[in-house]
Amino acid sequence: MFKKMWAFLVLIGAASVSAHLQDLSFDRQKVFRVIPQNDEQVEILNFLARIMEVDFWQPDSVTLVRPKMQVDFRVEAEKSFDVEDLLKESGMEYQVLIDNLQAAMDAQFDSKVRTTSHSYEKYNNWDTIAAWTADIAAQNPDLVSRSVIGETYEGRSMYLLKIGKSGQDKKAIFIDCGFHAREWISPAFCQWFVKEVSKLNDEKLFLLFSKQAVETYGKDTVMTNLLDKLDFYVLPVVNIDGYIYTWTNDRMWRKTRSKNAGSICYGTDPNRNFNAGWCTLGASKSPCASTYCGSAPESEKETKALADFIREHLSTIKAYLTIHSYSQLLLFPYSYTYDLPSNYQELNSIASAASKQLASLYNTKYTYGPGAETIYPAAGGSDDWAYNQGIKYSFTFELRDTGRYGFLLPESQIKPTCEETLLAVKYIANYVLEHLY
Repeated sequence: MFKKMWAFLVLIGAASVSAHLQDLSFDRQKVFRVIPQNDEQVEILNFLARIMEVDFWQPDSVTLVRPKMQVDFRVEAEKSFDVEDLLKESGMEYQVLIDNLQAAMDAQFDSKVRTTSHSYEKYNNWDTIAAWTADIAAQNPDLVSRSVIGETYEGRSMYLLKIGKSGQDKKAIFIDCGFHAREWISPAFCQWFVKEVSKLNDEKLFLLFSKQAVETYGKDTVMTNLLDKLDFYVLPVVNIDGYIYTWTNDRMWRKTRSKNAGSICYGTDPNRNFNAGWCTLGASKSPCASTYCGSAPESEKETKALADFIREHLSTIKAYLTIHSYSQLLLFPYSYTYDLPSNYQELNSIASAASKQLASLYNTKYTYGPGAETIYPAAGGSDDWAYNQGIKYSFTFELRDTGRYGFLLPESQIKPTCEETLLAVKYIANYVLEHLY
């Protein structure tokens, strides 16, 4: 049977040598979920990835696939039926998560908000987000300030928002979003977070004039206390060039947009580009791979700018939160090794409690634990790097969902996703505040 299957695979691949997913329409492209049961079935997926273009969603590389692991991947329309026949013939457990990717992309934009300007309940393009960073700072001059921490490969300013009362020397929490370009729900959360914090300030300013404002301000005592005693640094989009590319060229783009010497392939995975077990487990040395680690640690202008800022503010930054999607996970170090961090019990306890807080609103279940042990190894991540810099509260969120929509989470889910995530972030921030000394 397997001889027949290998012959079938070769036939599938024969016409696929020059095919590139990003050059094709997304119409009728499919996303499959499979669970290989043994090494032989894992090898079928590996061979499939060698002979045709396969975009692995979870895990993010075929090299990470193991028996009994849930694997989500996308294939071009012309090969989808052949791939489905192969999965049937191999006896591999599978389902079609998304039957027509273009239809799912169109369905993302289901927000009831009808505006071309910025909205917290729809996906905003980069120009809109950039303008919003200026507006939110101008509207809250005593609380929000905007700075530029660097430039992207294509020369765009990387805007950072600092939220905190000026003139006070306080400890800080750093939050970033938009590492991977196609994870649109991530930047949406950073915008939502800034809105919620700024809203508290507006209510406090209105304190003398409105009984209602007094009541509202008093309701969120945790956030009010955090705002009084901590600063927050928020980087709304790390990978700006890649994010723009997902709006203009390829919705499924993941990496940066830098040119790679000696290769026709563009981009580096920014979350494999930090000096934390760089380019070892779960990262690729191939410039064409989605998990390409780059030519050296911090080879990307974006990761270098982020790392430089954190290094310059290590005396004040006490927690690092990086927001990704999808899978509903709350992870902490390590991902580049199976070794546990020295404060494993503390981090595990925080993640457990934060996950419970998150689930309290809409009953959204999160899995938590060290990255390598909980999902798969991934070297060169920003969370591991930050932890090794001495920031002992370092967490990665993988937001909704668990695969029904994947990277194409509808706009109607932005509000509930951000509301529940905010509960977890507030819990972590409050814990950090109570354990500063």
